[in-house]
Amino acid sequence: MSTPFFVTGTDTDVGKTLVSTAILYAAAQQGLTTAAIKPLAAGCEQTPQGLRNDDALQLQQVITAPLSYEQINPVALESAVSPHIAAHQAGKRLTAERLAGYCRALTLQKYDCLIVEGAGGWRVPINHRETLADLARLLSLPVIVVVGVRLGCLNHALLTCEAIARDRLPIAGWVANQLDPAMAAYDDNVATLTQAIDAPCLGEIPFLAQPTAANAAAYLDIAPLISPGKAAST
Repeated sequence: MSTPFFVTGTDTDVGKTLVSTAILYAAAQQGLTTAAIKPLAAGCEQTPQGLRNDDALQLQQVITAPLSYEQINPVALESAVSPHIAAHQAGKRLTAERLAGYCRALTLQKYDCLIVEGAGGWRVPINHRETLADLARLLSLPVIVVVGVRLGCLNHALLTCEAIARDRLPIAGWVANQLDPAMAAYDDNVATLTQAIDAPCLGEIPFLAQPTAANAAAYLDIAPLISPGKAAST
């Protein structure tokens, strides 16, 4: 599992952080060293320590590496809007290469499990020419897709996977995260996704009353992400 993974979603608020923290939690339970970075976060709160993003704080709480907040979330933007708009409002200029530089600082450390968590979906703009997909492409990372299972998820998931394939990046796996507990034909939707996505399903997370990393990890199988012999050696 020494290869870092880029976690993206089929939309915003589909559970990327829940899945990211669940993977990290599961890896740590197997004795693996873990780290995470959310290089860009829009929607941060002012605190005495500076701007803080709840997703990044959750990542910090679950990893085994003693990383500072700034290492986990180097670019924090206050407005909860598209990153390129939030950056413009803050008088900042974002580039994929700059974000990649922050990520490379961690990839050089050779953690057993390193998660790079995106923001929003695959094609979220970071400036007028680039999207977060360009970051994943610069890093050449395999992608984990979080599918927010609700009405419309089939279209969103298939378009996301097509875009990732067009960008010539492999999909390491995908996770079904149930957002609507009363969704009609849930099983049929997941079956359709399983047939259509050419990558292993790492698990189905049901609608959770308490969506914690530990609770979600119980529904995941990270074995497809672990390199042969890694878990046995820990």
